[in-house]
Amino acid sequence: MPDIVISNEGSVRRIRLNRPEKKNALTLAMYETMATAIEEAGSEPNVRCLLLAGSPEIFCAGNDLNDFVEMARSGALGAPIVRFLHVLARCQKPVVASVSGAAVGIGTTMLLHCDQVIASDTAVLLTPFVSLGLLPEAGSSLIAPRLMGHARAFSLLVMGKPLSAEEAKASGIVTAIVPGADLDAHALAAAREIAALPPDSVASARRLMRGSVEEIVARIDEEVETFKTRLASPEAQTAFAAFFSRKR
Repeated sequence: MPDIVISNEGSVRRIRLNRPEKKNALTLAMYETMATAIEEAGSEPNVRCLLLAGSPEIFCAGNDLNDFVEMARSGALGAPIVRFLHVLARCQKPVVASVSGAAVGIGTTMLLHCDQVIASDTAVLLTPFVSLGLLPEAGSSLIAPRLMGHARAFSLLVMGKPLSAEEAKASGIVTAIVPGADLDAHALAAAREIAALPPDSVASARRLMRGSVEEIVARIDEEVETFKTRLASPEAQTAFAAFFSRKR
């Protein structure tokens, strides 16, 4: 099975992370596949809603740290990552996420671009960027404070404090919490409900509600440039070395 499974279920395109043996940690190839699936959906009128999903045990453990180490050596953030972030921010189709278990790093920040997030009662959101000598990405430094308020966003993005499903719902990230066994069905039902609405009206309302996409993209690019510097920093190098020594 591929690491990303893409299926069209009526007017809903499901993009499922399928690397459970690595806790759905994202490789550069996975970013590329997801970006292409989202981008192509934009020109397919039969696709009216996107559904991002993970495995029953875990949504996404964030970036594959082996890729991070290589990027730190080269001093560049992988082009597929930047492409995915731009495509997700510019996506004109509504996006639903189905989250079970841990959503780490980009696993959390991508949810900020979703219109509905259906979570299981086991969901936990965590962004350990700063503890790795890095910083928040995916436009989260702009979107999260607007959504949650500065203090709660600081706790999540800078202090790395985890959010339970209930806390994420209270913060405005999660829309609904359901039992794990019912998660896929509820998330698909939400996506189908959106897909059944008049698509042009949905697109217009969504555009107005989201505000300036260019502002979000500009913040993503600003984060990317700082991220590159942080990857090569002594703080990040020390944090990565400590992480891999613990894994041995």
